[in-house]
Amino acid sequence: MTRQERLTIATSEAPEAIGPYSQAIQIGNILITSGQLGMDTAGEFPKTVAEQTERSLLNVRVILESAGFGMDNIIKTTIFLQDMDDFQKVNEVYATFFAEPYPARSAVQVAKLPKGGLVEIEVIAVK
Repeated sequence: MTRQERLTIATSEAPEAIGPYSQAIQIGNILITSGQLGMDTAGEFPKTVAEQTERSLLNVRVILESAGFGMDNIIKTTIFLQDMDDFQKVNEVYATFFAEPYPARSAVQVAKLPKGGLVEIEVIAVK
């Protein structure tokens, strides 16, 4: 079995990685993003969890688009929340980015997110 080439995906339209990781990795027709916080390219966070969710998903979208993928290619999302009480607010924004059939999804509460973020979203997409 030959090893498929691993492509590093990076775009200046999303925040730079804040550690030793890539915005996304593509292997063949599969793209996996790192978790995207709800901050802009200047590293600034909006105030509310709804605004941060929108920003996180916008970051996901530009990363996907930079590799020739779209939101409709997403098959799995994972949402990390600072506070599970924000689940409904996140859901309301999340629903505006997807149509049926929706991706599979997990949502978990975590003790803390990098840089004090309220939400972080990672995805797996397939063409």
